[in-house]
Amino acid sequence: MTLILTGSPTRFGEDRFTEDNGLLAAVQAALPASPRVLLVSAAPDDRAFTDYVLTSMTDCIRRSGIRPERVTMLDRRNAAAAPDLVRNADWIVLCGGHVPTQNRFLHEIRLKELLRGFDGLVMGCSAGSMNCAERVFSHPELPGEAVDPAYPRWLEGLGLTQLQIVPHYHQVRDVVLDGLRLFEDVIFPESWRHAFYTFPDGGYILQKDGRQTLHGTAWEISNGQMRQIAAENHVYTFMNVVFISPHFPQTYGHFCSGLRANGVNVLGIADAPYHELTDELRGALTDYYKVNNLEDYGEVYRAVAWFAHKYGKIDWIESNNEYWLEQDARLRTDFNVTTGIKSDRVAAIRNKSEMKKYYAAGGIPTARQIKGSEGEAKVRAFVRKTGYPVIAKPDSGMGASGTFKICSDADLDAWFRDHADNYGYFVVEEFITGLLVSYDAIFDADGKPLFENNSVFPTPIMEIVHANLETCYWTNKTVPAKLAAIGRRTVKAFGITGRFVHLEYFQLDRDREGLGKKGDYVGLEVNMRPPGGYTPDMMNFAHSTDVYQIWADMVAFNERRKGEGEQYYCAYAGRRDCYQYRHSHEELMARYGADICMAERVPAALSDDLCDMAYIARFKERRDVERFFEFVCEK
Repeated sequence: MTLILTGSPTRFGEDRFTEDNGLLAAVQAALPASPRVLLVSAAPDDRAFTDYVLTSMTDCIRRSGIRPERVTMLDRRNAAAAPDLVRNADWIVLCGGHVPTQNRFLHEIRLKELLRGFDGLVMGCSAGSMNCAERVFSHPELPGEAVDPAYPRWLEGLGLTQLQIVPHYHQVRDVVLDGLRLFEDVIFPESWRHAFYTFPDGGYILQKDGRQTLHGTAWEISNGQMRQIAAENHVYTFMNVVFISPHFPQTYGHFCSGLRANGVNVLGIADAPYHELTDELRGALTDYYKVNNLEDYGEVYRAVAWFAHKYGKIDWIESNNEYWLEQDARLRTDFNVTTGIKSDRVAAIRNKSEMKKYYAAGGIPTARQIKGSEGEAKVRAFVRKTGYPVIAKPDSGMGASGTFKICSDADLDAWFRDHADNYGYFVVEEFITGLLVSYDAIFDADGKPLFENNSVFPTPIMEIVHANLETCYWTNKTVPAKLAAIGRRTVKAFGITGRFVHLEYFQLDRDREGLGKKGDYVGLEVNMRPPGGYTPDMMNFAHSTDVYQIWADMVAFNERRKGEGEQYYCAYAGRRDCYQYRHSHEELMARYGADICMAERVPAALSDDLCDMAYIARFKERRDVERFFEFVCEK
């Protein structure tokens, strides 16, 4: 079925379908050469009005260059023949009129059931478009309805769309009914729970092949406000994005808000009760499905299936979280979602041993490595070749969890003893000294970077966790050209498009044979998700932008729409509760209050890496970053 929702297919005062915004072309593309047209009345008992609509609509269709085989009006006189009339139609037009009156008639003739399996064009005009929704907002139209407590504003519709529209924008924008302003006093209060779309006659929504697009000048009314979302000859795409675990980390609600601002249906799946979600996240979600356990693939699969049944084709499935990468890929595979990595490629970005193959294909130097599964003898031979120290870490893992620095034969013996049952799940890698840096970027569907960032980690997270140190790192004002070049080359080698990436490199502190010269970059790990913790917020502070919105714009429009302002160095300094610091919180804020962008407690789940208290500040000069670290961490 092709569905077109409009207030009127003609511009005001015209006698034929408008060609503006491609409306006439969209109608013609959905019809055979000589379509059989069925008009469904909005005033089934008003014979004179119905006959007038039949004549005027038939003339309008013909003047538009469409040559129908026949045009029939379905009203009270032939209601008993509705099943045959629907079955033999190519094009069904739901006419305009009084919404509740038409709604009753649609239920009487059981049109919702009759349209199941219909493979032609359904076009709504005004009330007909409104009645296509699953839940119809029947705003007051006639005197007395706005103040009548018995007037039902929400009705059961045909269930052809989830969208509620307010037709005839120019004619109804300033309407006052029973002393109430239609928009500000009637529609706006309802928009805290529902979104409405309003546009002038000639604009329309097209639903085809599971995708909804809005054509022409239009506004969205939501959360008590109205904002323009499209202009003439502009196409605004409604998308269905399933966001897995949108509540954790808490800042991921910003991704959902960015999507929602772009008109995307944000469909959340998590294991938290709905009332525990933040206000921002609840406002951003179109719908929410609580599962008992996100680890239970069957539960999560059923949640996605429910959304697909209710909202149509799923366009994206994403968590932006490394922990769920494999599950995300499996869901995309099972639901044939092509905007992301599927199961056949997830190992390349999840397993450290598989990453090496792609690094090699892109000519990117990396540390030598061996899989523990090759056996103890081969691992020991590898270590004799590379020398100590070496690093043992899970082949499939994230962060510094389960990572060990092995500095001697005794350490290696102890590591094998402690991991006698699972050393095959690890990789052992030569230890490279240098500065740990990241290349963070958002790439569009064509593999082009829309945003790039560089963060510097003077003390690797592994050492911070193992030695219980303070976490101190910063984001640079700009990305070094050599780092940007190798970052882009890495993304291309892995064949990644349409993603936020966090790639880690060592910048060599000395020449190393087979790897490069001092200052060169060596690939460490690829993470096909945003950097963890508060780094996305630090990017915003450093570049005076909004990376959450940039990512959401990439998803919705495959382009960047958010610019940047003044550039800064943004520094993160963490404190641990187990230490006594020289400078109190009050002293710190007194000295750096004008520079502080964020100061808050770190969630317990992140405190091993990021400490217990986070201070984020931005500076124009690099030297101020070190002074900030020294002041915050001095004991």
